[in-house]
Amino acid sequence: MEFSTKAGSPEKLKTSCIVVGVYSDAKLTPAGSTIDAASQGSLTKAIKRGDQRGVRGSATLLTGLAGVQAERVLLVGLGKQAEFNDKAYAEAVRAALRGVGASGAVELTFTLAEAAVPNRSLAENVRTAVLLAREFAYRFDELKSKKEDPIRLERIVFPVDKASTKETQAGLAEGSALANGVELTKTLGNLPGNICTPTYLATTAKKLGRDWKMKVEVLERKQMQALKMGSFLAVAQGSEQPPKLIVLHYEGAAAKDAPIALVGKGITFDSGGISLKPGEAMDEMKYDMCGAASVLGTLRAIAELGLKINVVGIIPTCENMPSGVAIKPGDIVTSMSGQTIEILNTDAEGRLILCDALTYAARFKPAAVIDIATLTGACVVALGHVNSGLFSPDDALAEELLGAGRRAADPAWRLPVEEEYQDLLKSNFADMANIGGRAGGAISAACFLWRFTKAYTWAHLDIAGTAWKSGTAKGGSGRPVPLLTEFLKNRAH
Repeated sequence: MEFSTKAGSPEKLKTSCIVVGVYSDAKLTPAGSTIDAASQGSLTKAIKRGDQRGVRGSATLLTGLAGVQAERVLLVGLGKQAEFNDKAYAEAVRAALRGVGASGAVELTFTLAEAAVPNRSLAENVRTAVLLAREFAYRFDELKSKKEDPIRLERIVFPVDKASTKETQAGLAEGSALANGVELTKTLGNLPGNICTPTYLATTAKKLGRDWKMKVEVLERKQMQALKMGSFLAVAQGSEQPPKLIVLHYEGAAAKDAPIALVGKGITFDSGGISLKPGEAMDEMKYDMCGAASVLGTLRAIAELGLKINVVGIIPTCENMPSGVAIKPGDIVTSMSGQTIEILNTDAEGRLILCDALTYAARFKPAAVIDIATLTGACVVALGHVNSGLFSPDDALAEELLGAGRRAADPAWRLPVEEEYQDLLKSNFADMANIGGRAGGAISAACFLWRFTKAYTWAHLDIAGTAWKSGTAKGGSGRPVPLLTEFLKNRAH
C-alpha cells in the first residue's frame, strides 16, 4: 500500500474515494463542510434523511455528488465531539478502511487526521492512520498454495496545505517505519516452528544487520558453554535444534553513550518439556518467541527512523522439547551469574534462558535493560489481552514505559516486583526454584528475573496476553513494538 500527500481543496481532488467525518450533533469536519458546500448541501441532506447519524464507527457511502471531483464520498460517524479521543479516532479510521474496502475503490483520500484529538498532533493522527491501514492490508498467506484475495485499496492520500505539509510527511514516515517493524514481528510470530527455528531467527537478524548497517553477532553452543550459561543451555539440551544467542548493535549515537538493551525471549516452540503442556492449543506455542520477534521489529523500526540512540538487542533462542536428554523436574543448574536454580517445572523455561541473557547484558554497561517475554499464563489471567504486564523496581523507568505505551496505543499495566515475594522462590537444595506456585505467578516470575539484574536499571514486559490473538483472528499482534519504539524515540537525542 502506498501513502502520499497532495495539495488542494477537498472538493477539487480527483480520487476514487474521499473520507470525511460527522459528529453525532450533525457537525461536519472541516473537509466535510467544504464538500457539503461544494455539493449544495448533499452531506447535510444525507444526515437529515437519517442515512448517517454520526454514530461512532458507522460509515455511509455517497456517489456522484455534483461539484465534487471524488467518485465517492465516505461519510464516517465520529460520535460525540466532546468524547472524541484516541480510541474514537482509531474506530473512525477502521470504519473508513472497511467502508472503502467494501466499495472497491483503489485510492482513498483521507481527511480524518484533521479531526481534533485531545493531546494529539496532526503527525500522530497521520501515524495512527498509516499503522491501522497497514494492519488492515496485512495478509499472512505465503504458506498457502492459494493466496487470499488482496484488498483493492492501493493508495492512501493525505490532503495538505502549506502549513501542514511537513507535519503530515513526518507522520507518514514514522507510521511507515513503525508498520514495517510491526509486520516483521507479526510475520516471525506467524511462521510455524518447523520454519522459524533459532537458526532462522539468527539468519533474519543477520539480514537485518546487512540491510540497516547493524553489527550482528551469533554465539553458538560452544561459546555459551565457555560463558557458563548453564541455565540457558539446560533448556536447549532437549532439542536437536542448536541454540543461538543473537546480539545486534544499533549505533545511532556517539560511542560514549550508554546503550539501551532489549532482551527478547526466543523459545521458537514450547512443548513444556518433560512438564508437557496439554495438547489443546499447543500449536500457539510457536508464538513463544514473540519477545525475540519484537526486539527485531523494534530495531527495524528505529533503524528506518534513524533514531540517535544506541541500542543492543539480545535474543536467547532455542526450543523447549522433551527427550531422553531433556532437563527434568528436580534438576539443578548453574546460571552464568553463578546462582544455582532448582527446576521444579520445565515449562517455566523462559526465565531460565532470560536469566543468562540478562547477566550477559551487563557487559554493555547499559543505561537501562528491558526484557520482553511471553512469560506467564498468570499474567493473562491478571490482565487479559489489553495490557502487557510491566514490572520494574525503578519508578522513573516504569513511568517512561507506561507513558510510551499510552502514547503509542500499546498499553501496559504496572504490577509489583518486591522483596516480599522472593520467599515464593525458596528452594531446599539450590539458591532458588524456578517457580513460586500459583499465587502471584507473574510476580514471582518477575522476581526471579530481578535476581539477575542488580547491576543496572531494569524493567520486564510480560506480553503473554498481548503478543498474539487466538480464535478466528489468530495471529501475531506485533506488540509491543509500538511501545518500545515510542520509548526509544523519547530517549533519543
